[in-house]
Amino acid sequence: MTMSSSYPGRGVHGRVVELLGERVASGMIREGDTLDLRSLSAELGVSMSVVRESVRVLAAKGLVDSRQKRGTFVRPRTEWNLLDADVVRWRARGGDTARLMADLAELRALIEPAAARFAAQRRTENQLADLDQALDCMDRTRGDPRAHALADLEFHRCLLAASGNELLSRMDLLVAPGLVERDILVHSADPKADPVPAHRAVVDAVRARNPDAAEQAMRALLAAADADLRRLAGTALDPPNRKDRP
Repeated sequence: MTMSSSYPGRGVHGRVVELLGERVASGMIREGDTLDLRSLSAELGVSMSVVRESVRVLAAKGLVDSRQKRGTFVRPRTEWNLLDADVVRWRARGGDTARLMADLAELRALIEPAAARFAAQRRTENQLADLDQALDCMDRTRGDPRAHALADLEFHRCLLAASGNELLSRMDLLVAPGLVERDILVHSADPKADPVPAHRAVVDAVRARNPDAAEQAMRALLAAADADLRRLAGTALDPPNRKDRP
């Protein structure tokens, strides 16, 4: 069995979860398809108990279900937990990157400019220090795509927290999984890219308590992030059947 694993579970179980998750998310195992657990056990060289436990993990994420007389089958995409970090990663690796990144860009455009505006009005000195620290970490980790992605995520978490809105601050749960995958994708392709100045412009406006400038700086940051992806993949990042928006 040759499988790579990023799933937090350990050993064989984690590798089976990772492989099956990628197969479902990529469409290799399609909606409504039945999983032959005995065949999977033989193919992967693992016990039935490992396969069943792995299927239970996928079921908890909404990808599969089991019914008497029907067996284990892939659920409709509309029932998947699309915000689950593992599901996001499997989609990003399984050929669904275009739709994932387009959806993420739209979600961030709704959330983060407003968060920047509120942060400029409500931030505390401690929150401003957190933003500065996150910027420093981003600067130090340039050239290390994963470490840089995590530092970037921390910056955006700090900004959401500085909004002073408890519900808005938890929007990191929506953007975090996709943002990490997006940053790894971009910075792996161009490790010399420096996104710190665009982020610093947001912090400068927040520090100056200028909500208009903070919102504009965030919109510029998001536009640059979108441009980075388009330079990387051209129009391939435009998902099919998505109508142009004004």
